[in-house]
Amino acid sequence: MGVQIDQHTSPPSETIPIVDLSNPDEDLVSRAVVKASQEWGIFHVVNHGISLDLIRRLKEVGTQFFELPEIEKKAVAKPDTSQDFEGYTRNLKYTEDEVWADNLFHRIWPPSCINFNYWPKNPPQYREVTEEYTEETKKLSERLLGILSEGLGLRHEALKEGLGGEKTEYVLRINNFPPNPKPDATLGLPEHTDIIAMALIVTNEVPGLQVFNNDHWFDVQYVPSSITVTIGDQILRLSNGKYKNVLHRVTVDKEKQRMSWPVFVDANPDAVIRPLPELITGDNPSMFKPIICKDFKYRRLFKLPVD
Repeated sequence: MGVQIDQHTSPPSETIPIVDLSNPDEDLVSRAVVKASQEWGIFHVVNHGISLDLIRRLKEVGTQFFELPEIEKKAVAKPDTSQDFEGYTRNLKYTEDEVWADNLFHRIWPPSCINFNYWPKNPPQYREVTEEYTEETKKLSERLLGILSEGLGLRHEALKEGLGGEKTEYVLRINNFPPNPKPDATLGLPEHTDIIAMALIVTNEVPGLQVFNNDHWFDVQYVPSSITVTIGDQILRLSNGKYKNVLHRVTVDKEKQRMSWPVFVDANPDAVIRPLPELITGDNPSMFKPIICKDFKYRRLFKLPVD
């Protein structure tokens, strides 16, 4: 039975936490990241160390790709027979449980899992910009994972190791939500939690992301120069429920195009997703059964029971 959710958003006075990563008080930064991850499962980071010019170039090459003729975009299309997610897809239908979006989805790390057949060759700068952004995003995600590990009272590397260490996978998804003549007829993305560990998201200026917290939907404000961080199912499970996997959805605009560039931090397919052993005590029993990551994702995607 589905959860009954208030479809109205809360007043703009209640906003998503913003964390300034350049604050010299590292304890204050850590407490803010941990608190936001426990209470919201989402927060913005500013002064995050990733060049604003690099983010501008990332948006530029992504926008240029979606401006190409359809036949050129189909050069990196997801094959109809593919069981994987990589490639370009298009879905602009008024159908229940369907989305209103074009997407480009491909792995960006580690090098052993990259298939450049799904990386656009046009615009020509796409690969160079994406590889540079991958390097910077990986640094930021590992800093945040370290803060969250220490927030659990564990070693800095604990969550990274739980996800597979250097075999942890990173995936870029570019979402293009064109103007929708009937914005109330479908969502850009229906409500869901992410089956990955963490997402680091940049967007254009058009709002649309909404999150569910304390029995209300909240509009996620656009914060210039920020990166939005969301916590997914894998960190919920690794932290034994201490960190929140945020329920979210995307609305579409009647007149404006919305775009987003999430990078998903995803456990290695063979990693066992379970509460980190150091957290489990007689007073704090495991809330989740161990499950191999690829099996967990399969069961979540096909709405099968996991625990």
